[in-house]
Amino acid sequence: MTLDTEHPQSPPLGRRSAKPSRGGSASAPGPVRRNTPGLALALVGLGLAEGVHALLPAVPMLTAAVVLGVVAAHLPGVHPFVRGRGRAGLSTAGKRLMRAGIVLLGLKLSIGDVLGLGWATVTMVLGVVLVTFFGTWWLGRKLGLPGDQPLLIATGYSICGASAVSAVSSALGKEDDEQLAADVATAVALVTLCGTLAIAILPLLHHPLGLDTVQFGRWVGAGVHDVGQVVATAQTAGPTALGEAVMVKLIRVAMLAPLVAGVAVAYRRRAHDAAGGRQTVGTRRPALIPLFVIGFLAMTVLRSTGLLPAGVLDAADTVQELLLAAALFGLGSAVHLPSLARSGARTAVLGLASWVVIASVSYAGVLLTT
Repeated sequence: MTLDTEHPQSPPLGRRSAKPSRGGSASAPGPVRRNTPGLALALVGLGLAEGVHALLPAVPMLTAAVVLGVVAAHLPGVHPFVRGRGRAGLSTAGKRLMRAGIVLLGLKLSIGDVLGLGWATVTMVLGVVLVTFFGTWWLGRKLGLPGDQPLLIATGYSICGASAVSAVSSALGKEDDEQLAADVATAVALVTLCGTLAIAILPLLHHPLGLDTVQFGRWVGAGVHDVGQVVATAQTAGPTALGEAVMVKLIRVAMLAPLVAGVAVAYRRRAHDAAGGRQTVGTRRPALIPLFVIGFLAMTVLRSTGLLPAGVLDAADTVQELLLAAALFGLGSAVHLPSLARSGARTAVLGLASWVVIASVSYAGVLLTT
């Protein structure tokens, strides 16, 4: 599956323009000129996502950004730009801005807040993450999904949606792999769709499932994918549910660092074994711990010291959301719906099954720990 089956003979713009001509570099634009058009469109998408959220507060800005990116990729008049001149900058937004946003995401979490929830809740969240991740990955492989789709979908459902998908894809050491980009787009579209549906469906199950306010908040935090989607879902039950949901969700976010490190180690080992114990010339081995994961952990430690004033934390929270929104617009613009549709029922089955698993396991976990 490719990102754009309408022009299968054409490699991505960023890959074509990376080779300077022998007679000089005049015909090959530098990285600034190459990325500017797409980054400008990502900023426009960011502004539109903010507008959507302002008009419809129940729609998280991050969710709106992904949807607008998908719309831009298929809108007549905009589609050629997204697939052509804007592709390099949009890809840069989806990778670089996402990593910066993930680093700042660490400032939302402190060690004291996690410990304050108690070890029973922390253990419950860890169990939900492990069951969802390995269950989804196993089922995806059994269904025969191509490439790294099972791994990426499992990551998105178990940790924190599109942000986790992007983080794990960055740990695979395939920076310019077109198939990986297609797999990322598929996983982002799927996890965003299910997370958006959760905003409408989970509040309807609040009372029928016999959950009190605290239990509902923890269920949402343990079972909904993206942070913005968690907020939009939990706030329907009031501030107490929202606070519980955010704290439980941030414990899941904390699992991102060890998961990315584990994936990087596993893929380094697999690449080493495939090469017969030798490093193949021209290949790049993924870092044991990517720099943005180290940055995430450093920000968490910094937040835990209590040295940062509230104003700084509020400003960092705003910047982090803006970075993630621009990045998610870039990721959404890589989604090609005809290709996604051709991935068949297997992808839809995996997404639905994973959604049911995380909702069920988190519900059972909340009942056992509250």
